[in-house]
Amino acid sequence: MPLTWKDSGLRWYWVAVLVFLADQLSKQWVLANFDLYESVKLLPFFSFTYVRNYGAAFSFLSEAGGWQRWLFTVVAVGFSTLLTVWLRKQSAALWKLNLAYTLVIGGALGNLIDRLMHGFVIDFIDFYWNKSHYPAFNIADAAICIGAVLIIWDAFLSGKSETASDKGVEK
Repeated sequence: MPLTWKDSGLRWYWVAVLVFLADQLSKQWVLANFDLYESVKLLPFFSFTYVRNYGAAFSFLSEAGGWQRWLFTVVAVGFSTLLTVWLRKQSAALWKLNLAYTLVIGGALGNLIDRLMHGFVIDFIDFYWNKSHYPAFNIADAAICIGAVLIIWDAFLSGKSETASDKGVEK
């Protein structure tokens, strides 16, 4: 474990704060300027559309009756705590993993605040083609997805580099 927080992955926590602030400010802007389901077309395939998500990703469990709000709250707090502990235990030099963890933390906390304040998550980024729409999402959701992809990417790359070093091959 690194001796100080400056030598650990906690040094990257500013990314979580930045994601959280960008997410919350964008959602406050949507609440102040849009009515529910109001939409502003920006490109032929992209709009800002204010919707409420009572579930998780892709509205998973959105019709579950309310208990899912507390489940997702516990999951967000649990994962954020776990990733923070892992950040403290790893070197600040592991930039890809530290960036991934802090993106997930910032996104999880952004959506957590929505669930606690409103009982739902505010989504507004709407991509579509003709009449087919990708589920609306927000900055927190995007950060979580990017962080997850980086974690998976790192897992594949670290596995290959360990295999190469085991065989005496240079990385």
